Amino acid sequence: MFDTLSDRLSATFKNLRGKGRLSEADIDATAREIRIALLEADVALPVVRTFIKNVKERALGAEVSKALNPAQQVLKIVNDELITILGGETRRLRFAKQPPTVIMLAGLQGAGKTTLAGKLGRWLKEQGHSPLLVAADLQRPNAVNQLSVVAERAGVAVYAPEPGNGVGDPVKVAKDSIDFAKSKVHDIVIVDTAGRLGIDAEMMQQAADIRDAVSPDEILFVVDAMIGQDAVNTAEAFRDGVGFDGVVLSKLDGDARGGAALSIRQITGKPIMFASNGEKLDDFDAFHPDRMASRILDMGDLLTLIEQAEKTFSQEEAQKMASKLASKKGQDFTLDDFLSQMEQVRKMGSISKLLGMLPGMGQIKDQIANLDERDVDRTAAIIKSMTPAERQDPTIINGSRRARIARGSGVEVSAVKGLVERFFEARKMMSRMAQGGMPGMPGLPGMGGGPGRQKKQQKKGKGKQRSGNPMKRKQQELEAAQRREAAAQGGALGLPGQQGGQDFELPDEFKKFMG
Repeated sequence: MFDTLSDRLSATFKNLRGKGRLSEADIDATAREIRIALLEADVALPVVRTFIKNVKERALGAEVSKALNPAQQVLKIVNDELITILGGETRRLRFAKQPPTVIMLAGLQGAGKTTLAGKLGRWLKEQGHSPLLVAADLQRPNAVNQLSVVAERAGVAVYAPEPGNGVGDPVKVAKDSIDFAKSKVHDIVIVDTAGRLGIDAEMMQQAADIRDAVSPDEILFVVDAMIGQDAVNTAEAFRDGVGFDGVVLSKLDGDARGGAALSIRQITGKPIMFASNGEKLDDFDAFHPDRMASRILDMGDLLTLIEQAEKTFSQEEAQKMASKLASKKGQDFTLDDFLSQMEQVRKMGSISKLLGMLPGMGQIKDQIANLDERDVDRTAAIIKSMTPAERQDPTIINGSRRARIARGSGVEVSAVKGLVERFFEARKMMSRMAQGGMPGMPGLPGMGGGPGRQKKQQKKGKGKQRSGNPMKRKQQELEAAQRREAAAQGGALGLPGQQGGQDFELPDEFKKFMG
């Protein structure tokens, strides 16, 4: 959604790196580039003006002039202002004191309300609630049937007493659903209303009648993030005609420029509460302005990544895997464990989306976009084609076993060999990390450069080669004897003596100054 905007902003900040101080001309040029980037992203002009004004005022102030790294300070200012125009803080749902809590969905036709009703229902069910979806869209063909199917997939109940397709009174259905929810002990009612093709007075009146009939605790306006400025105009008209409490952005995974998301909060004054970024029912979450700003600036979204991992991985399983990796060379970690971890990661969602949440991934977004998700399935097929003994100890996999595994998984023999080799490398790396860190960092437990490395270096330097020339060899022996004598004398002065097991010798560069 925000790829173009992210690229333009990243290029702008890259030009500021390495500058010890920023002149007024530097700040003006930066502000101009940011303005162009926002306008190209289809952000509303009043929002752009306010944004640039605030950025320039803060950038020209003391907080940048006194900063140790002005470029990073400007980046922080832009991040703060993005968070502000996106709403500042995460807005949570308001629940009724006496259940059920009634949530009414409204928006243009095609915005994705019916699918979003299922996503919201599933999300609330995961929070421990018992939601009920209400089919009050009785005009669009098959709308009632679609909501029933979505509700079944989401694992939530549905109230659909009318067939729809132009038959039935949506106001009566919405009103009766409250009593039905009370009788079936549902604590949340989600009312799916008919969509509008535009500013339709008749449909506006129907929405107002449903609002008056059910007295919703929250009215959510569903906005297709791909339709740009028209979404803002429609939201304003609906706010004035019916009113709403919050905005839900759908289709955030599209390739549109994203101006609606950056404009709608500032212009309507209503917070963005939820965001839908995919077709699956779990591609839905609360909207966090700070995390969205971080994504736009290619700083990642680690908090969301951690939350998804916590939903998928159990603490007990994580500790079990950590103890296996901490064993000697991680040999307790088998291909069965590797397969289990891989399947757990797959449950978190698309690998491309997970990688996109890491900082700096915008620089390789083309490679991420071209990532073949089926590689995970191929790897799983190879491991599942192995015998239990081979999974426990991959070192027994020889040529004939590789050929059998390749036939069973439908891949080339080289793919089996490559997987086993990568597994050993990955296990070695993860084991080092579990025991204290990565190799090549001396002085820290579990890392390369420690005692084992010193022994190697000592061993390598031990035993100088003696010259084959008798005269030169005699000279070498004389010099060695002089060094040992000097070292023995210097031991009392704190210099390395013979007892230390090492000869003390000045570097060659200093010998010429010692006569």
